[in-house]
Amino acid sequence: MMPTFRLTLEYDGHDYSGWQRQPDRRTVEGVLRAAIAAVTGEEPALTAAGRTDAGAHAHGQVVGCRLERTWRPERLLAALNSHLPKDVSVRDIAPAAEDFHARFDAVARTYRYVVVPRAHRSPLARRYAWQVQGELDLGAMRNAADRLVGTHDFAAFGRAPNGSGTTVRTVHDVTVRRIAAAAGEDCELGAVVVEVNANAFLYGMMRSFAGALVTVGQGKMAPAEITRLLRAGGRQADIAVAPAHGLHQWTVTYS
Repeated sequence: MMPTFRLTLEYDGHDYSGWQRQPDRRTVEGVLRAAIAAVTGEEPALTAAGRTDAGAHAHGQVVGCRLERTWRPERLLAALNSHLPKDVSVRDIAPAAEDFHARFDAVARTYRYVVVPRAHRSPLARRYAWQVQGELDLGAMRNAADRLVGTHDFAAFGRAPNGSGTTVRTVHDVTVRRIAAAAGEDCELGAVVVEVNANAFLYGMMRSFAGALVTVGQGKMAPAEITRLLRAGGRQADIAVAPAHGLHQWTVTYS
């Protein structure tokens, strides 16, 4: 029996064209495959919990990998990290069932989107958060966020992975909260985090959620418009898509 492993990755996606391997582009899957080949001499098929966008980050991306040779997980982890670039790291490796599939076996996923509402330029936010001008109305954003919870056709907010599949997804929870930069500091220096937990996500869904909620927070759209967009169906031109660099894939849950 070929040993199967579940890898958990963390990466800074700033210098990558997303997760999925592409010809002539630097991708996270590409550098992981190169590290696996260097360590094991094998080129196994990989499955991933999700395909992060170019510039987006991951704190708990899960990858399934079946090898021909048996490895102790801790030894394989150390060997892979020694061959990976500094902006990608394998956080954990655990044995998995032979038929484990990182995407299809996942029962829930959590993404976070970080927004910095600040009048002046924030050098520290430029790689990991979306900076917007002026304060945000968190009450209005939370009102709008509540309307996204439940099982809906989210075609207005994204597209199916294969282009023709269902756009129905179940959103378990959406929270909007402020995080101060440091205890006692002015709230203007902090960030607003939008966190969404769902059974699965459409392409562009989380960034569209963030864009719509920020638009509501800026007073440019009423919270009730979220309900209208859900009922309208189809991709909506008036939904702002938040930039990728504020997106953080957070966790993946398995039964």
